[in-house]
Amino acid sequence: MSPISLGCIADDFTGATDLANNLVRAGMRVLQTIGVPDGPLDADVDAVVVALKSRTVSAEQAVAESLAALAWLQGRGAQQIYFKYCSTFDSTAHGNIGPVTDALMDALDTGFTIATPAFPDNQRTVFKGYLFVGDVLLNESGMQNHPLTPMADANLVRVMQAQTRRRVGLIDHRVVALGEVAVRERMAQLQAEGVGVAIVDAVSNKDLLLLGAALKGMPLVTAGSGVAIGLPANFDITPSLQASRLPAARGLQAVVSGSCSLATNRQVLDFIKRGHPAFAIEPMRVASGVDVAAEVLAWARPLLAQGPVLVYSTADSTDVKAVQSRLGAEEAGALVERTLAAVARGLVECGVGQLVVAGGETSGACVQALGVTQLQIGPQIDPGVPWCHARPASPRSAPRVIADAPVADHVPAAIQCVPAMAGHDGLHLTLKSGNFGSDDFFTKAFTMLA
Repeated sequence: MSPISLGCIADDFTGATDLANNLVRAGMRVLQTIGVPDGPLDADVDAVVVALKSRTVSAEQAVAESLAALAWLQGRGAQQIYFKYCSTFDSTAHGNIGPVTDALMDALDTGFTIATPAFPDNQRTVFKGYLFVGDVLLNESGMQNHPLTPMADANLVRVMQAQTRRRVGLIDHRVVALGEVAVRERMAQLQAEGVGVAIVDAVSNKDLLLLGAALKGMPLVTAGSGVAIGLPANFDITPSLQASRLPAARGLQAVVSGSCSLATNRQVLDFIKRGHPAFAIEPMRVASGVDVAAEVLAWARPLLAQGPVLVYSTADSTDVKAVQSRLGAEEAGALVERTLAAVARGLVECGVGQLVVAGGETSGACVQALGVTQLQIGPQIDPGVPWCHARPASPRSAPRVIADAPVADHVPAAIQCVPAMAGHDGLHLTLKSGNFGSDDFFTKAFTMLA
C-alpha cells in the first residue's frame, strides 16, 4: 500500500462519513475504518478516516482512542493529520474537543493549529468567532436542547478556551477574505503572541478554499468537515467521479433512526406521510423487559419486499426529557441504541442490502453490531451525507461486542458479532448525522441509489 496523504480522526461515525464525503467530492480516494484497524486496508487510497465513538465518552478515553488512531495513521505515512468534530462544535463543558486537540498537538510536537466547524453547504457558518446555524446563533438553533451535549454558547473562542490549556485566538473573516498569504501572516502573529489554537471565520465555500491553501504543511488541522474541500488540492489532487464509484446496489431497503434532532424529526414525518410503514420504539417498553427488537423484526419481515421500512426512536425534546427523567440520560440512550443496533443486525440478516441509519450514536452502535470494519465512500446524497459500501467483515476482524458497557439482560442478544453480512456481497450504508439532510432525505437516498 502507498503512504496516505491525509490521516483523519473523527469523533463519531456519521461525522467520519461527512468528512470522507467532502474529501471524495474533491477527488480523494477515501476509506473509512470503524475504530483503529487491526488488519490491512481493503483498497489503496489517498486518505483514511478513522471513525471513533469518542464524542461523549470521558475525556481520558477520548484522548487515549485518538492517540491510538494517530499512531496508526503515522505508521501509514500520513503527511497531515485532521481531527474532525461536529459542525455544531457540540461537546460537554470540559471536552472532548479541547483535550483531544491538546493531546494531538503534544504528540505531534506542534505549537499551533486552527479550529473551525464551518460548513456553509449545511448552513454552519462562523462570523466574528460566533457559530451560526442558518440565520440563528448555535444556542438558539435547537442545539441548546441536545440530550447529551447541549450547547448554550455560540462564541467558539469562549467554548474552546474552557476546554484547552492553550490560549485561544481568532482569525476573522476580513483576514480570510484576503487569502492564503494574509491567513499565514495572521497565524504567525498569533503564534508570536502565545496563541496555540485559532478559531477561524468562514461564511462561504470560497473562505474554506482560501483557508485550505493556507493550511498546506500544517501538521494538525482541527475542524468540522467543511475545511476538507480545500485540502486535496494541496496534494495535487483534483475532483474526479472515479473517486466516488461504488458497486451496484442490491437487496431490500430499510431506515433505522435514533436521532432526536429537528431535521430528523421532519424526515421521519415526511417518510410516514408518503405512506411507508414505520415502527416507533418506545424506550419505557424496552426498559420494562419487552423484547422490542424481536417485535420489530416480526413486523418488518412481511413488509420489506414491498419497499423501504422505517424503525425509529426519534422524538421531540419534551418526550426525550420525560424518558431521561425516569431512566437517566445515559441509560435511556444506551437502551435505545442497543435495541436499534439489534434491529439493524436483524434487518440485514433478513436481506436488507441498502440501509440508512440516522444519528451519530445510533450509527456507532449499528455499524459495530453489523461487524462493519471499513467503508468505501461513494456519492453524496445531501451535503455531508454519502452512500458508502461495506464488504463483509472476516471473523478475525469483526468486533466481538458492540460496546464495552454492560448490556441489560432484556436487550436481545447483546449482539455478539459473528459478521451479520455473512453470505452478502456487501452492504450499501448511509450514516446520517442527525442535523443533516432535506426533509425527503430517506426517500431521496433510495431513489438515488436505484
